[in-house]
Amino acid sequence: MKTDGAMKTVAEIAALVDGAVEGDGDVQITGLAGLRAARSGDISFLASRKYDAILADTKAAAVLVRTDWEGNSPCPLIRVKKPDAAMTQIALELAPEYPGATPGVHPSAVVADDVEIGEGACVGPLCVLEDGVVVGKGALLVASCYLGAGARVGEDSVLHAHVSVREGCTIGARTIIHDGSVIGSDGFGYDRQDDGSWVKIPQVGIVEVGDDVEIGSCTTIDRGRFGRTVIENGVKIDNLVQIAHNTVVGENTAMASQVGVAGSTVIGRNVQMAGKASAVGHITIGDNAIIGGNSAAHKDVAPGGILMGFMGRPPMAWKRIRAAQEHLPELLRRVKKLEQEVENLKEE
Repeated sequence: MKTDGAMKTVAEIAALVDGAVEGDGDVQITGLAGLRAARSGDISFLASRKYDAILADTKAAAVLVRTDWEGNSPCPLIRVKKPDAAMTQIALELAPEYPGATPGVHPSAVVADDVEIGEGACVGPLCVLEDGVVVGKGALLVASCYLGAGARVGEDSVLHAHVSVREGCTIGARTIIHDGSVIGSDGFGYDRQDDGSWVKIPQVGIVEVGDDVEIGSCTTIDRGRFGRTVIENGVKIDNLVQIAHNTVVGENTAMASQVGVAGSTVIGRNVQMAGKASAVGHITIGDNAIIGGNSAAHKDVAPGGILMGFMGRPPMAWKRIRAAQEHLPELLRRVKKLEQEVENLKEE
């Protein structure tokens, strides 16, 4: 990643991350990159000894390493306790402001008369803000964003291009929503009729997204059927995630790409859901639980619980397999006992 041109020396960066310089501290740093991709002016970092050989050939201007690292480097080093954490700190320092984020309303934006726009906020090209919208101080709507009637965006939040925040939904402070995501679309709610047809159930609730949340591209969070769908403070959601109506996601929970959560699920704090993990509706996943990749939570998960693995099968086959799995530890003990008895018979 290249910065906006603001340069710092290796020594200045070392001071920023409380590191010790080994080599030329006057080398100028203008960007960040991985060890393989780094070029002149880039700073990189070594997270594991298995990448030592890559460091030996890197073109980086400087590399962050652990304080106790030993090896050969073609460039200056900055020794720190945790190189990956230090790299994050440097990225925050050197990252450029979003280009073109000039406070004010772009002439092509369509803004209702009673919209409130806070000091320093930016409403970019082709944005549409309906009646009663509130945009907090310093917020950035990049381009082509849609805010439905009564929607609210908190201070210093960033909505990238083509984000929709539907009517009545709220976004907290310092929250980032990436391109193409939809907050507050209708939940999947229908009544099956006697003739097999479906009648739509009105979805009259809202979505509340807290502070310091990040939501990836093309993610959808459905409004409550009644009441609220809630994403609490500090939640991190990847691209292509679906969260259904009336779900609650607790503080600092993280969801990787293609996670799917059915309606009225309660997810606790600090939960981790890996790629393509899922949860059926109306269950509770406790604090600090982990749902592994492709795993499905089909009943309540205790706090701190871990789920791994899942494979779809015809219903009866799956039920038989699942029932048999419960007896596997006992069966293994019996098999080992029988094997030992057979060996004893051979020796007689």
